[in-house]
Amino acid sequence: MEWSGATSGEGEKCQQLTESPQVFPSNAEVGSVFTALAIPVGAIFLSSTERTNEGWTAIPQEDWRKTFREQGLTNGSFVLIQDSSNNNNSMLTKQGEWITTVNETNWIQVKNLCQSESEEELVKIPATANTVVFDIRIKAIKELKLMKELAENSCLRPIDRDGKLLCPVPDNCTLKEAELRIESSLGLCPGKAPTSSQLFLFFTMGSHIQPGTEMEIIVEETITVRDCLKIMLEKLGLPGDTWHLRKMDWCYEAGEPLHEEDATLKELMIYSGDTLLLIEGKLPPPGFLKVPIWWYQPRGCAGPWRSHQDQTNGPPPQGGVWGASATQGAPGDTYAEASLCYLGDIEISEDATLAELKSQAMTLPSSEFFVPSPAFLRAWTVESKRPSRLLRINQQQLREYKLGRRTEICLELLQKEENLGPQDVLLRIQRRLPGERAYGPPVDLVWDTARGWTAGALQRQVADCCSLPVEKIEIAKYFPEKFEWLPVSSWSLQTTKRKKKKKQENLQGAPYYLKDGDTIGIKNLLVEDDGDFSTDRDDAGKEKQKQLALGGRKSQEALRGQSSSVVSGAESPGRPQRPEASLSIHVGSFR
Repeated sequence: MEWSGATSGEGEKCQQLTESPQVFPSNAEVGSVFTALAIPVGAIFLSSTERTNEGWTAIPQEDWRKTFREQGLTNGSFVLIQDSSNNNNSMLTKQGEWITTVNETNWIQVKNLCQSESEEELVKIPATANTVVFDIRIKAIKELKLMKELAENSCLRPIDRDGKLLCPVPDNCTLKEAELRIESSLGLCPGKAPTSSQLFLFFTMGSHIQPGTEMEIIVEETITVRDCLKIMLEKLGLPGDTWHLRKMDWCYEAGEPLHEEDATLKELMIYSGDTLLLIEGKLPPPGFLKVPIWWYQPRGCAGPWRSHQDQTNGPPPQGGVWGASATQGAPGDTYAEASLCYLGDIEISEDATLAELKSQAMTLPSSEFFVPSPAFLRAWTVESKRPSRLLRINQQQLREYKLGRRTEICLELLQKEENLGPQDVLLRIQRRLPGERAYGPPVDLVWDTARGWTAGALQRQVADCCSLPVEKIEIAKYFPEKFEWLPVSSWSLQTTKRKKKKKQENLQGAPYYLKDGDTIGIKNLLVEDDGDFSTDRDDAGKEKQKQLALGGRKSQEALRGQSSSVVSGAESPGRPQRPEASLSIHVGSFR
């Protein structure tokens, strides 16, 4: 196989290409060109056009073992060879692509973060994709006129667009291997980069992460979670063993706790650059859950409980209250909103039953009520400071409920024992007061859905409970997050025009999404026949939401105006944002 090769000469202001024809077997390795030309190993580029002065594409070093035929070379092909001593010209574009003209010069920007007394603060080092990070670091030390001792005790760290120093780059990596683009900014920092068996980690205390407040640590990847926690506590000067570690997730929030304290960081897939959070509170033993318990009062508080002010660091002290906020109001003004009074935490095995959880919760202090037995308690999961999912089977194991390690439970006192079946739905019904925009106290209604989730079946059940004719009542579901009432009525939908089949009516689906704990408003058409279900509280809630939305838009517009006036290169103080990603969410039935 005959082909033409070109090598880059040593010009002072521009590069000169020297063309020399060479003959190689078609099954020879591409990397053999360095031996044939007797030059140091450098970089190999292929021409993507018929001209020899533009359109060069670099061959990655891992592909040098491929043959000329595998690289698509034929007789007359042009190859550009650049030896390792020539770093003035790069074969990378500014966009990081592997095609460029041979006369284009590219560089890496290095900022001095070691010594403030240096004459130079910023230098540009010519580089290619195959330039080794160690060479860039040594050249930067020389051009910054720093002490030679820094060659043994310094490292290069990428600087992101917010000015944050990222994980140090190993000296033995090339720019391509380190995934660094040309014209990237690197900081020359004191301290050695981690070895291949070490991890560079950020860590901070608490779940509220403030950019720039993280501390740094280098540990072996084989260290256990327990030992890593001890080292971090020592650096922060924190005593005691009532702490645990969580890994910051992609939303810059505290993720799941690292429960396996005897596992190594490598086994838990902790990588260099990850952020670990030190959270107060000792983790329960394996197979156990630590469950915060709340006392739920649907009809408001009994006694001088203090109001809740946006609990952001976990549950309040014992006796503290989560009252329903103004953005999620109750249907009426006559009765107070539901409240959650914090009782304390319990540690319980995942193999324990719901009845055993209730029994253990009854031993907690701060309860002002007498509970005859666990059968007089109704258990709910807590989400968004409100009861969410009803836990109905007392003899079912907690593991089968799939509670998770962040689940909180609230308990509601009943007047009599309750035994709900799998087809029963628990609803809160409230009768509208005649002549007033308000409702009476809520009453529990257990609706047997064995005959279907239809609007007609629900209306008949409600009418029987209220002792009214079914044709003389109108019902609506309340959506507290929107302060809206949606009248419940029968409907029919066609799936396709061809088959003319009606879609089966089901209140579990859109637009009602009926579930345990929902509020159903009842209007007696014998005394009131207008279609309005709303209350004065609903009007006030909607107006507040409108004002909040308007204020949010104004603040966003002001922020955009400030951003446009910021000088280019200034650090943005906002919280870093990660790219959006699509998610597929599959929700199972937990009834």
